[in-house]
Amino acid sequence: MNGEQALLRLGASTSEAVQGVLQMFSPDGVNPGSVRVVPPDQSPFSDATFPAIAADVSYVDGVTGGNVMVIGLEGARRLAAAMMGMDPMTVEAGGELSELEFSAVGEAMNQMMSAAAMATSKVLDEEVEIAPPDVRQLDSPDAGGEGWEHPGHATAVTFTFCGAPCLLVQLVPNAFIVRMTRALDEMTESHDDAPLGDALRDISVRVWAELGRTRMPSGRIVALPSGAVVELDRAVEAPIDLYADGMRFATGRLVVSDDGGLAVRIETVLGASSPTSPTPPDPTPMEVAV
Repeated sequence: MNGEQALLRLGASTSEAVQGVLQMFSPDGVNPGSVRVVPPDQSPFSDATFPAIAADVSYVDGVTGGNVMVIGLEGARRLAAAMMGMDPMTVEAGGELSELEFSAVGEAMNQMMSAAAMATSKVLDEEVEIAPPDVRQLDSPDAGGEGWEHPGHATAVTFTFCGAPCLLVQLVPNAFIVRMTRALDEMTESHDDAPLGDALRDISVRVWAELGRTRMPSGRIVALPSGAVVELDRAVEAPIDLYADGMRFATGRLVVSDDGGLAVRIETVLGASSPTSPTPPDPTPMEVAV
């Protein structure tokens, strides 16, 4: 496993952990995104929306780097509303964040940063010590300070919470890359040189396809008659997302299988290739029944 693959694996794990915390407050409010590796000459925060509420934690085991979560003010107010049992979509745009709302968002940010640190520890297969999360309101990424500087390796994933943009950035020290590649290689090692051992191959995971989503009041849902048409947030020709145990891993197209059932023809496996990887031969398209 090379450094870029290790970074993508780390970014996917921490992103899933953070989004899992947000789903506790709004189960259908998180629209996941894909992880990208940020080159050293680019800012990991170029996709962030400011002014924003930002939470960052630093590693304290002698290396630089850490995790940073950025959510715009409107998204922060929607998060606070969801935590207080209100409908986050009723939050009007342009308002200020009250002291009570800031406190609620700060608590959620602390949970997200703790989940991200635990995910990092799991990938590295060793405990990672972090400083207490620093939650603050910022007007620009420049206000983040030295702790937000690119350490040479970084990942970024953009996603939305109740329609509001969020950004999760991991500033990864080189020492972690070495530990991570070693840990992940050991996890996939087997005596017959197969990429995965038989024990891992037999583990069942839940796979599903998502054609699209929509939001509507619960009162309207229970009143839907038989035969009602519900519009989704995706065009007919748009690709379908495929998930394995909550992680989006591929996109494809809906097809009818030979026995008349539904299936998905996989077109893109996320994170399966990189600019430095050789171009594989034309494969036979995979089909996953859903």
